[in-house]
Amino acid sequence: MIHINLLPLKAARKKERLKGQLFAAGAAIVVTALLCVLVYLQLLSAVQTAKDDVAQKNAEISRLQKIIGEVNEYKKRQEALRAKLDILDKLEKSRRGPVMTLDALYQALPEKLWLEAVKEVGGKLNISGVATDEETVAVFMKNLEESPQFSQVALGGVQQVVQDGVRLHKFDLLCSLENLPTVDLAAAGSPKQ
Repeated sequence: MIHINLLPLKAARKKERLKGQLFAAGAAIVVTALLCVLVYLQLLSAVQTAKDDVAQKNAEISRLQKIIGEVNEYKKRQEALRAKLDILDKLEKSRRGPVMTLDALYQALPEKLWLEAVKEVGGKLNISGVATDEETVAVFMKNLEESPQFSQVALGGVQQVVQDGVRLHKFDLLCSLENLPTVDLAAAGSPKQ
C-alpha cells in the first residue's frame, strides 16, 4: 500500500487558517483603533462645542451684568430725584406755612385787640398785644383754641397800662402751632454727581 504524506497539506491549511486568523485579528485591531479615534474626535468636538457655549454664555452674562449695573445706576438716580422732589414739596408747603399761620391769626383777632409782636420759635408762637379789656383777650384765646392751626393756648400775663389817657390791657400769649410741614434737609443727604 502506498502511503501519501498529507502532512504538508495539513501544515499549509494550518498556515492559511493562521493567516486568516491573524488577518481577522489585525483587521479587528485596526477597526477598533479607528472606532477609538472616531469616538475621541467626536468627544473632542463635543468638548469644543461645550467650551464655545460656555464662552458665549459668559459673554452674555457679562453683557447682562453691564445692563444690570446701568439699571441699578438709574434706580439710584431715580431715588435721588424722588428725594429731591420730596424736599421741594416740603419746602413749598413750609413756604406757605407762615402765610397760613398769619391768616389764621388774623381770622382769630376780635375787634378792639391789636398785636404788637408775633414770634415763632420751634413750633411755639409767642404773641404780644394790647386789648381794650380782659374779655377781649379771653375771646382771642378762645378763637385761637378753636382754630386748627393753634393748640395749647396759654396766657403768659395781662397788665393794665395807660396809653394816651386810655386804659388798655397788655397781654402775652404762648401757643403751639399745628399742621406745620417739617423739612429735614440733613436726612435728604447731599446731591451726588
